[in-house]
Amino acid sequence: MSKRAMTLILTLNLFFATFAAQQPTKIPRVGFLAPQDRSLSLFDTFRQGLADLGYVEGKNIVIEPRFAEGQYEKLAELASDLVRERVDLIAVHGVFAAWAAKKATADIPIVFTVWGDPMWDNLVTNLDRPGGNISGLTTLDPQQLRKQLELLRQLIPGLKHVAVLGEDDVSDGQIRSAEEQAHAMGFEAERFLLSARSPDLDGAFAAMRKGHADALLVLTHPVVGVYAKEIVQLAIANRIPSLAWPNQPELGQLLAYGTSFREGMRHMAVYVDKVLRGAKVGDLSVETFTRYELIVNLKTAREIGVTIPPEVLQKADRVIQ
Repeated sequence: MSKRAMTLILTLNLFFATFAAQQPTKIPRVGFLAPQDRSLSLFDTFRQGLADLGYVEGKNIVIEPRFAEGQYEKLAELASDLVRERVDLIAVHGVFAAWAAKKATADIPIVFTVWGDPMWDNLVTNLDRPGGNISGLTTLDPQQLRKQLELLRQLIPGLKHVAVLGEDDVSDGQIRSAEEQAHAMGFEAERFLLSARSPDLDGAFAAMRKGHADALLVLTHPVVGVYAKEIVQLAIANRIPSLAWPNQPELGQLLAYGTSFREGMRHMAVYVDKVLRGAKVGDLSVETFTRYELIVNLKTAREIGVTIPPEVLQKADRVIQ
């Protein structure tokens, strides 16, 4: 080969290498869908999970958040909007958002974090190999309700009557389990169900007072997550010791105990990263994520006149003064 030909080949190779290097890299666009407003959705926890994996918004990822602000009927349109925006993936918080995303697209990968059984909730048909365009994490632990009731019994030695607050638009599986567990432990559980369309919180708490509830167990139903702040305020105003899952301990509930949705949201970012790097979401098994967290709020305890037993304080992962 002549010197001139070699020079030409080297020049062409350099040209094509330079051209390839100058081509813009496609930045993945991730949609985020939640039924609550931004402050209640754990969106920032999800963003931090992606940041911990090296994603910088505007540089190597774009996140398109959508929040229904407690109006569940908006989820379908918000999911359709993300599909129209041609996002590369939709991350969803909660089963209602997952249903909306699944109905909106059979092509765009969907990654969820839910509390509940993804098969029972008709999100997937197989936990090990979901297939289709959806997979993710559940923070379900069948023993959680019993552990929560045991904590309430430690808190209130003479416990006889627990109010259980949930939603009437979803399965009553949690409610029935709480009632059965309470009966087995020797006390009563009375259900109070809110409607997502018109939740009567004042009426529910008036009924709790009338029924002389010793404590309140707040379930992981969607509507109680949307109205978490109001529920905490009413529990304090009515001096009812309350226990809820550790989604937003800063709201002031006396005890927060259960599988950590925050940690679940951080771990959902790992699933998202796998899909963005080329994994097929339907090949990723659904993971059960059950890292427990106990948070005790001593400020609330003082406000409602409750003494936290030393054995409960010793178990706490965090104590709010």
